Amino acid sequence: MNAVEIEQAITLLAEQPFSAGDFPFQFLEAFGNKPATIKKLKSGTSNSSDIEGGVLQRNNIHMAVCAEGTVTETLNSLKSSPITTKQKSKFILATDGIDLEAEDLNSGETVACPFQDFPNHFGFFLPLAGISTVKQIRNNPIDIQATSRLNRLYVELNKHNEDWATDEGRHEMNQFMARLIFCFFAEDTDLFGCSNLFTSAVEQMTDSRSDNTEYVIGEIFRAMDLPYEKREGENLPRWADQFPFVNGGLFSGSKRIPKFTRIARSYLLHAGNLNWEQINPDIFGSMIQAVADDDERGDLGMHYTSVPNILKVLNPLFLDSLREQLEEAGDNKRKLLNLRKRIANIRVFDPACGSGNFLVISYIQMREIEAEVIKRREDSNQRSWIRLDHFYGIEIKDFAAEVARLSLLIAEFQCDVRMIGQREAKALCLPLKKTGQISQGNALLKDWLEICSPRNDYSSEDYNPAKLSSSDKIEIYICGNPPYVGDKKQNSYQKKDMEVIFSSITTRWRSFDYICGFILKAVCFIESSPECEAAFVSTNSITQGMQVSQFWPIALENTHITFARRSFKWCNLAANNAGVMCVIIGLSHKHSKSPRRLYDSELVKRVDSISPYLISGNTVFVSGVPNPISTLPSMLLGNVAKDGGNLILNMTDIPNIDLSLKHLIRPIFGAQEFIKGVQRFCLWISDDQLEEVKESAFICQRLKAVSESRSKSKKAATAKWSSRPHRFVEIRSPAYKTAIIIPRVSSENREFLPVGLLPRDSIVTEAFALYDSPLWNMALIASKLHLVWIATVCGKMKTDFRYSNTLGWNTFPLPKLTEKNKADLTRCAEDILLAREAHFPATIADLYDSEKMPENLRHAHERNDETLERIYIGRRFKNDTERLEKLFDMYTKMTTESSKAKSAKEKVS
Repeated sequence: MNAVEIEQAITLLAEQPFSAGDFPFQFLEAFGNKPATIKKLKSGTSNSSDIEGGVLQRNNIHMAVCAEGTVTETLNSLKSSPITTKQKSKFILATDGIDLEAEDLNSGETVACPFQDFPNHFGFFLPLAGISTVKQIRNNPIDIQATSRLNRLYVELNKHNEDWATDEGRHEMNQFMARLIFCFFAEDTDLFGCSNLFTSAVEQMTDSRSDNTEYVIGEIFRAMDLPYEKREGENLPRWADQFPFVNGGLFSGSKRIPKFTRIARSYLLHAGNLNWEQINPDIFGSMIQAVADDDERGDLGMHYTSVPNILKVLNPLFLDSLREQLEEAGDNKRKLLNLRKRIANIRVFDPACGSGNFLVISYIQMREIEAEVIKRREDSNQRSWIRLDHFYGIEIKDFAAEVARLSLLIAEFQCDVRMIGQREAKALCLPLKKTGQISQGNALLKDWLEICSPRNDYSSEDYNPAKLSSSDKIEIYICGNPPYVGDKKQNSYQKKDMEVIFSSITTRWRSFDYICGFILKAVCFIESSPECEAAFVSTNSITQGMQVSQFWPIALENTHITFARRSFKWCNLAANNAGVMCVIIGLSHKHSKSPRRLYDSELVKRVDSISPYLISGNTVFVSGVPNPISTLPSMLLGNVAKDGGNLILNMTDIPNIDLSLKHLIRPIFGAQEFIKGVQRFCLWISDDQLEEVKESAFICQRLKAVSESRSKSKKAATAKWSSRPHRFVEIRSPAYKTAIIIPRVSSENREFLPVGLLPRDSIVTEAFALYDSPLWNMALIASKLHLVWIATVCGKMKTDFRYSNTLGWNTFPLPKLTEKNKADLTRCAEDILLAREAHFPATIADLYDSEKMPENLRHAHERNDETLERIYIGRRFKNDTERLEKLFDMYTKMTTESSKAKSAKEKVS
């Protein structure tokens, strides 16, 4: 269940008659517990509570229904109960159906309220459903409550207005919902001049059967589109005529109202009875956009991105600079005025704005800085110089675009209330004038310079006490969180977008993430407007693997990376949400003097330059090479059967083969066999052994199946091997004594790459191998140093580590090793193998589970890391950033020297 569904469930629970015996189970059901779980608790099978009337769910909550007036006493009993601690309860809760008290045992936060009000605290309990909450939602649940009610209304209206399901009808429905949102907000903030005016009018003027609801709402909307001087002769009902003229295009256009059922009317009134004055536009907007989207409604309430995450983009992009200027200005009125002028000339542009989160947070933060300027200057007129039409956006979904405009209006009004008071704010707000310039459409196909022009667009009619001149510098900041969409997941329309953007520049665009299109558009904007700077959130895939060497040379031709934040989790409100590993990249013109800053966790470092791998240092691109640049052995990809699975044997197949032919059977190892200990074998038959297999019906049957499978292949190269079914199509195994295996993909949850020795005569498939190589090579592969190199230059498959011999092993920079170095590393590899052996029959998957890794194995790896890192710099590295900086520095020097040597050799020849 998501946050909105949970809010709906507990609201219904609080509204129904209280049942002491059923409440604990109804409460748990509201947070997504399955019927089987509830059944076990009811039967007492999994309920180990030692409190009368108590229900305890292990690792979750201990609660009890108690006698009237004993809630506090019961809560104390729950807290002091040894079972609460033993069963690792996160929450305790006590209620008598009149009052309710609860405590989060991890944070110490408490809730105490009348029973009917406990749904208002649903954010406090969201961890019970595995949903990480944020402070704004815990303290102010109105945003999810509003989303919940609007969602129910939207679904009900669509159910009974089938003609609104068309594209044109859907647009009208979305517009209708946007108008409702404005009315709910306006009536609770005194914009209508009377509290609850809209909801009361609908409730009083419509009948309970809802036969005339469309008419009543239609007349109210018609009134708000009519200036006062034009209302005479329009036959407006008296109850509609009391609504103010709104303008701003919000109520112009289609006047159609969907048909209301009795239930839809009830949902509308239920939504209107919330206190919409408390809405947070940054939270509410991002969730409400999902209401009108069929694809997103299943994830309703999961789209909220926290303000701290958004500020990770906005602060280094431009807000920190404004705050630094404010600090430097002190109480100097001239400097403060210059800062205010600067803020008034800033444009913020989000080309994938959704419901306007980045724009809203930018606006609110700029207003806070401006408010401090006004306070220090002691200005008598406190009207803001920051204009909403300096906030630009593009959004492909029309309803989200409407919500973005509304969110900015709400943010402006709330800021005005704080700065100049309710009455003055109301006078400025209506009739609506200009809001954010949000364009609806495909951002990659639109001309960004036409949407957000870098010109001074003040007119003589604008409120402009400072008389901002046309010579004042305009600053444009492009920002946002565009859709990521890896190359394999792009739909046909997105692929077409990418072709339009990149086809004239590079042939490699098909392997680019979708966000690369947004970055290139921003780069083109910066080239046309050197004062502009940009910053985007992206998955870290664009700073890893082949995409770096293919995309970033294009993007950085006339720009450079001004700031970057290394990988971190960008989470939302999804249950058990692991988050997406993201980076933030800031770009400016190559001639920009902006300082370079590199953010890693809570640390920030000033650097001279930032590479696309997000480390300090010159821009360098790592490309795959056929041979190692260091003194390392060749690493080969495993053998490929292309046999339809017919050359592969399980343990149950072995008895079917005669003992005299057992020499044709070899153990086979890919990632699954090596990591999970799966035992499998293969038929390994050479040309001169074909006569032997004719005596085995089982083998002949398998070879026939191989031939049939290959002959049906659409690839001619595979089909031609149908005449030689006894052998693998691609054989890369030399004659060898020892083999070191390295899987191609490894889980992100492992702290070390899985690598190990194989039994003799093993066949490697779907993995890499070093044959007859010194054991110290295993120590290299098992090190953290090698892991961070692989993670960076090879990239990841989803979130798992992806290994490559040409890109990862062949490019790995290794110092010249002494014989002692090699002996020390060999001993480290042996210690790792011995530590694993001590836990036989545990598999690699068991041993390298980060939460269960045996201490002796962990210590063996720690010794290995220390030994190797001392070879590099004489001590342990402080962190992964330092590891990468050293490796890239070595890589640059080694490849430069190699290029010089090659060039000199060519001149001699």
